[in-house]
Amino acid sequence: MNPKLLISLFALAAVTLIASVASAQGVAPEPTTLASQGHQLIEKAGDGPSSAIQLVVMLTVASLAPAIILTSTCFARFAIVFSFVRNGLATQGAPPSQVLVGMALFMTLFVMAPTGKLIYDAGLQPYLNGEIGEAEAIERGTPPLRDFLLKRTSERDLELFYEVSSQERPTTAADVPLRIAVPAFVLSELQTAFKMGLVILLPFLVIDLIVASVLSALGMVMLPPPIVSLPIKLLVFVAVDGWHLVVKSLLLGVA
Repeated sequence: MNPKLLISLFALAAVTLIASVASAQGVAPEPTTLASQGHQLIEKAGDGPSSAIQLVVMLTVASLAPAIILTSTCFARFAIVFSFVRNGLATQGAPPSQVLVGMALFMTLFVMAPTGKLIYDAGLQPYLNGEIGEAEAIERGTPPLRDFLLKRTSERDLELFYEVSSQERPTTAADVPLRIAVPAFVLSELQTAFKMGLVILLPFLVIDLIVASVLSALGMVMLPPPIVSLPIKLLVFVAVDGWHLVVKSLLLGVA
């Protein structure tokens, strides 16, 4: 499809959306005004992104934001490790899931800030200023994201996707497409998160085994071990400043 025609269709759709909102609010635009705005957007479609086209692009990006956050950032690693910590402590709903997800999200923003700035300066800002088109904006914004993904992706995971897709092996990092870099990155993140989770769970498992053995030796078989082990695990976790150590390990691991 012709790019200009596609942009024109998006512009007309945006104008229709604006007209519907205005009608719902009791401000119905005149047909001549609406038509003239539509023609103006179509005429400007080839020159640069108008406000209506930017609105459509922003809405599209916003709808894909959850998938982008889950697959192209370290959010999955943070959320999984925090889940392992809570399961190891066996505190059920403490801390709440909303707190853990919020902490993981803000840590993700902290880690991704430099990469996001590079993407904004290279592709998004020139596009919003009307200096480049959509295709060039994507081309300029891809290298910073690809570099971030590949630095945290194991070669074994990359090899897996190249082997399955039967594609020619890349000679440089710039030759790796995002459709291979992103799933390989997600696979590496899951592997790393579960390794960290295993290290976190082992001390808690040892405490549970010791408490169960002591209670069994004392003949207190009717007393559930979690009732005794929970305060001990919390005491040990707080004594070693566990949350600080977990967050520090996560941040240093993605630095």
